[in-house]
Amino acid sequence: MKIDKSTALVTGANRGIGRAFVEALLEQGAARVYAAARQPDSLTELVQTAPDRVVPLKLDVTDHESVALAAETASDVDLLINNAGVLAFTDLLTGDLDLIRRDMETNYYGMLNMARAFAPVLATNTPAAMVNVLSVVSLASMPMIGGYSASKAAAFSLTQGIRKRLSEQGIAVHAVFPGPIDTDMARDLDMPKASPRDVAVASLEAVESGTQDTFPDPMAREVHSTWSSDPKALEMQFAAM
Repeated sequence: MKIDKSTALVTGANRGIGRAFVEALLEQGAARVYAAARQPDSLTELVQTAPDRVVPLKLDVTDHESVALAAETASDVDLLINNAGVLAFTDLLTGDLDLIRRDMETNYYGMLNMARAFAPVLATNTPAAMVNVLSVVSLASMPMIGGYSASKAAAFSLTQGIRKRLSEQGIAVHAVFPGPIDTDMARDLDMPKASPRDVAVASLEAVESGTQDTFPDPMAREVHSTWSSDPKALEMQFAAM
């Protein structure tokens, strides 16, 4: 599908990569962008950049009623970008179980909630697309972010699990596997980080080209190369971090 004249919804749009997605969509000609966040007040500045095209939307992806209301409100969406996420620095064996559960509730179940609610919306507005923002740790776990890694691996499986059924309804499903991104969420990760804008632009290019799986930055491409040739080597590499 084409970004120009599309109607998109971006979850977690108030900052970081979500905001970068909104900005990239506007630059590429999207007719309307629903910028979704748990606190709509946090979207005020973003909305003011294009008040005739950016629509603030209150949305908590972990709350079924909130998701259902969003699907009813944004019934014209043909491009859904599942970006909302959380990250806890927790060890799976000794870390706070509530934080591990929060990672899974947001990053996996939140994405599942959105996919289930918006599949009928997208199916009525074809050609349509869904973009699921995953991570290189979908491919192998980093123990220092064990809960996050598990939630993103589950989200990868979810993406694969719905892709064929949605494609039969005219909905393309795209997965994005970035390395660390230069956002508040990753500020405690001591490693090179990708630009949120670069990740957003690469993701939208994948939508237009029909590329199902995108590795949008140098680290992501290196990880993909290792994983493709020797998954065990990647597991051991990440385990040592």
